[in-house]
Amino acid sequence: MDLVMLLVLTLTCLILLSIWRQSSGRGKLPPGPIPLPIIGNIFQLNVKNITQSLTSFSKVYGPVFTLYFGMKPTVILHGYEAVKEALIDHGEEFAERGSFPVAEKINKDLGIIFSHGNRWKEIRRFTLTTLRNLGMGKRNIEDRVQEEARCSPCDPTFILGCAPCNVICSIIFQNRFDYKDQDFLNLMEKLNENMKILSSPWTQFCSFFPVLIDYCPGSHTTLAKNVYHIRNYLLKKIKEHQESLDVTNPQDFIDYYLIKWKQESHNPHSEFTLENLSITVTDLFGAGTETTSTTLRYALLLLLKYPEITSKVQEEIDRVFGKHRSPCMQDRSRMPYTDAMIHEVQRFIDLIPTNLPHAVTCDIKFRNYLIPMGTTIITSLSSVLHDSKEFPNPEIFDPGHFLDGNGKFKKSDYFMPFSAGKRMFAGEGLARMELFLFLTTILQNFKLKSVLQPKDIDTTPVFHGFASLPPFYELCFIPL
Repeated sequence: MDLVMLLVLTLTCLILLSIWRQSSGRGKLPPGPIPLPIIGNIFQLNVKNITQSLTSFSKVYGPVFTLYFGMKPTVILHGYEAVKEALIDHGEEFAERGSFPVAEKINKDLGIIFSHGNRWKEIRRFTLTTLRNLGMGKRNIEDRVQEEARCSPCDPTFILGCAPCNVICSIIFQNRFDYKDQDFLNLMEKLNENMKILSSPWTQFCSFFPVLIDYCPGSHTTLAKNVYHIRNYLLKKIKEHQESLDVTNPQDFIDYYLIKWKQESHNPHSEFTLENLSITVTDLFGAGTETTSTTLRYALLLLLKYPEITSKVQEEIDRVFGKHRSPCMQDRSRMPYTDAMIHEVQRFIDLIPTNLPHAVTCDIKFRNYLIPMGTTIITSLSSVLHDSKEFPNPEIFDPGHFLDGNGKFKKSDYFMPFSAGKRMFAGEGLARMELFLFLTTILQNFKLKSVLQPKDIDTTPVFHGFASLPPFYELCFIPL
C-alpha cells in the first residue's frame, strides 16, 4: 500500500511540475495543450499523419503554438503568414537546424543538411558557389539532364529513379552509370529504402524519444547501415579523386572540395575535412535523387488518374516542339499549362509536409511570445501548400491553381515545396529542370495507360511522416 501511495504521490508531483512549467512559461512560449510528464503531447498526435494533428491544434491554439515531444518544447508555425514571417522576414534568426535525432546520430553535425552554426554556413556557401560554377541551372547541366532523358526512351521507368541519380553522380564525381551497373542499382535501392524508413511512424517516434535509437532495435538501424553503405562507396570515389586531382582543372564537386581542403590544410579549425566531404556528398546524393524521383513517381500516378490533364499537356508538347527534337528549358515559358501542371503536382503531393526542423539562433520575440535560443521550430509546409484562400479546393488536383484567367502561368508566394529562406533546398533549380525535362520527354514519346480505371486509382500517400510517398502502382508506356 505504501508503494502504491508513493507512486501516486510521485505521479501527482510530476503532473503538477509539468503544469507549473507550462503556466510559468505562458508569457514566453506560445500556448498549447498541457503535456503529460516525461512523454509530453505524444499521445495527442497521430504519428501516421502528423499534419492532420497540427491542423487540429491550430484551430484551437492559433497559427503559433507549442507542443512537447518528450520533455522538450517545440514551437509549431501553421499557415503562410506565420511560416513566411519566420523563414523569410526573420530568416537569420530561424536559420538553425532543429532536433532530428536519427539523422544527428548518423551525420555527427557534419554535411549540409543537419549541420549547425558557422560550420553549416561555410559548407552551404561553398556548396552553392560550387554548384553554380558547375553550371547548376545553366545549359551544361541541362545537357546532362537531357542526356539521361534520352538514354532510356525504351524503358521510361528508369527515368523515375535512375536518371535523377545519374545527374547527381555527374555533378558530384563526373561520371554516369549504366542502368544495369550493380553498384548503381544497390545505391538506388538503399536511397529508396531510406526514404521509406524516414517516413515511417517508428522513425517519427524515435524523433520524440531519442533514447530508443541507442537501446531499441528497429528500422533506424537499417537506415544507418544504408547510409554507411552509400558513404563507403562515395569514400572510394573521393580516394580516386585524390589520386587523379588536377588543381588547375577541377571537373566536379569532389575536385572543387579537395582543392579547398588543400588550401585550408594549415588551418586546424577548418570545416573542410575529408569526413565532412563524405557526409556532404552523401547529403547531396540522397536529397538530389529521392526528392525528384518521388515527385516523378507521384506525377505519373496523378497523370494516370486525370487523363484529361495528360491530354492537355501532350497537346501543348505537340504545339511547341512536337516529335522533331528533345524538349529544353527555353520551351517552358511557352508551355504555361505544363508548367502549371508540374507546380500543381508539387503542391498537391506535399512532399515534405512538416519541413525539416528549424531552430532559433537566439532568444527572439515572435508575435508577442519569447522563444528561447535553440528551441526547435516545425513549419507546416502542408498548411501553406493547401491554403484554401490561395488555392480554392486545395484537396483537388487542378493545374488551374497556377493559371490566370487568360491561361497564363501564375506564380504564387505560397508555393514552398522546398521550404523557404536560408535553409531552402540547395538543389531546387536542378529539381525544377529535371521535373520539366523528364516529364515532357516521357509525354512526348509515350501514352500512359493504367491497369485500373482512372476513377479506381488511389493517390493517397502510403506514408505521411517525414515525406509523403505515393502508393505502389503499375502502368504501361505505349510508344506514340
